[in-house]
Amino acid sequence: MSGTDTPQAEPPFDDEFLAAEYVLHLLDAEARRSFEARLAAEPALREEVHRWEAHFASLAEEVPETAPPARVKAALMAQIDAAPEGPEGVRRIFSAWRMGLGALAAALVLVAALVLVPILTRPDFSPAYHVDLASADGDLFVAAGLDAEQNLLLIRRDQGAPRPGRALELWLIADGAEAPVSLGVLPDENEIFVTLPAELVQQFAGATLAISDEPEGGSPTGAPTGEVLAAAAVETL
Repeated sequence: MSGTDTPQAEPPFDDEFLAAEYVLHLLDAEARRSFEARLAAEPALREEVHRWEAHFASLAEEVPETAPPARVKAALMAQIDAAPEGPEGVRRIFSAWRMGLGALAAALVLVAALVLVPILTRPDFSPAYHVDLASADGDLFVAAGLDAEQNLLLIRRDQGAPRPGRALELWLIADGAEAPVSLGVLPDENEIFVTLPAELVQQFAGATLAISDEPEGGSPTGAPTGEVLAAAAVETL
């Protein structure tokens, strides 16, 4: 260590709890923006976030998988044909990302079920799959694209928001699967990146994505418990 180097300060005790709440997406919008502004300038705080990320990921690995009833898939699939097309041009949104267009509002990585953790730098993104999810009444429109090489899922919510005290949860129904798998609760940000496990990425070809209305924090059962607001088949670009 040179004479000009200084050891990295440990975050204050209260910041440990703030970092945990941030990782679990429990901070309100104002507190989250304030915390993210500090992350850009405080290396010790970033390290605390990464520590909590690893901690919660290890806990998730200990939770056994539980298959929801097969009827859940049937309820989701019944809505696909009725789903309306999205606004003109949105279907081609991910082709634009190939050319570097668009603006990233926020970036997150899925490290465990319903736990979203920020990516602090914007990744390159070249999607191979996309899907447009629109509710029948037109109040909700979400577009998603998957970069299968990097396991990156881009989720863009162009319209709609959860009802007060509720959440929007994204689901993957693989081709031939009997039950959906949660991809997490959509956060407040309108545009996010999510890193998916490789085994989920391999299931995107021929799959279906769906969005359901759930209690705040997500489904307590591992399957959709509220109304399925939108569902659509994944398409290859």
